[in-house]
Amino acid sequence: MTELSLPRPRSLPLRLIRLYTGLTLYGAGIALLVRSGLGLDPWEVFHQGMSVRTGWSIGLCINLVGALVLLLWIPLRQRPGLGTISNVLVVGTSADGVMALVPAPTAWPVQWAFLLGGIVAIAAASGLYIHAGFGPGPRDGLMTGLNRLGLSIRLARTVVEISVLAVGWLLGGTVGIGTVVFALAIGPLTQVFMKVWAPAGDTARPPGT
Repeated sequence: MTELSLPRPRSLPLRLIRLYTGLTLYGAGIALLVRSGLGLDPWEVFHQGMSVRTGWSIGLCINLVGALVLLLWIPLRQRPGLGTISNVLVVGTSADGVMALVPAPTAWPVQWAFLLGGIVAIAAASGLYIHAGFGPGPRDGLMTGLNRLGLSIRLARTVVEISVLAVGWLLGGTVGIGTVVFALAIGPLTQVFMKVWAPAGDTARPPGT
């Protein structure tokens, strides 16, 4: 994945802080999306649908699906890093923790605030853990593994995300206006935070710019 070639902080403690702050913030962003009730990104629709059917918490479903996706790396000959393993353990746990503390709002302005806050949190978190340079998350690594088999990143991501969105919706996950807003906003916002969190003195452009 291209982020492995990005400039990164030289200090190992700083990199670890970026990694775990980013993963924790990512889980918090997911929790806000769920609590908004306005719709989720494709993978969270799937996780929520799985939660509805099994009775397990959404965070547990996030972690379990991450672990199962990681198994798909074996035939794709992808190698996990510390960030990959940490993703499986931290993101869902953080999401459950924040959801336990934050009740679902009933007023629509607060619902929208949760939705937009969640999207911004996920974009900021992505910039943090990518620049930490400890490897991609399980789902991102799946995309790059499929890319090695000949699929473009764009096609691989589209096929996978449409598939999990459809299955998640059939299972009972929430698809709504928030799903559309997330799809439109997450890319540009992540690019912004990639630049914000770039190591000091870095003039390189993040991937995709």
